[in-house]
Amino acid sequence: MVYLPNHTMELGRLITQGVDIWLNTPLRPREASGTSGMKCALNGVMNFSVLDGWWIEGWIEDVTGWAIGPTPSDTDLHAYDESKDAIDLYEKLEKKIIPAYYSDREHWIRMMKNAIALNGSYFHTHRVIKEYCEKAYGISFRGI
Repeated sequence: MVYLPNHTMELGRLITQGVDIWLNTPLRPREASGTSGMKCALNGVMNFSVLDGWWIEGWIEDVTGWAIGPTPSDTDLHAYDESKDAIDLYEKLEKKIIPAYYSDREHWIRMMKNAIALNGSYFHTHRVIKEYCEKAYGISFRGI
């Protein structure tokens, strides 16, 4: 793991296309969206994140990536002990992610393809604009 301070758009462009896993640990429910994770998915990068923002919809455990901590419906935010996230993070690294990366290349590559096929094909601007126009204004578009 590497922490990169002073994040810029250029640095963001480079790292979203050149990492193996996108680790995202926002405080629930403060993740506005998580567009960096979406960009990573387009590059075959699996997400490993707290279930907040877009990842609530994009997450399929061991298929598109991994969740850190409980699902939102299982979490009382006022009483939740976030140290449980750290335990889950290290447990999944040790028992799932590192073994898959080093010992099960076929599974790893299948997950990379799933990230592109399932998340990359769904989380994009064309779908969002189309859905927004249809739901907010009743405008229907074809071919988008």
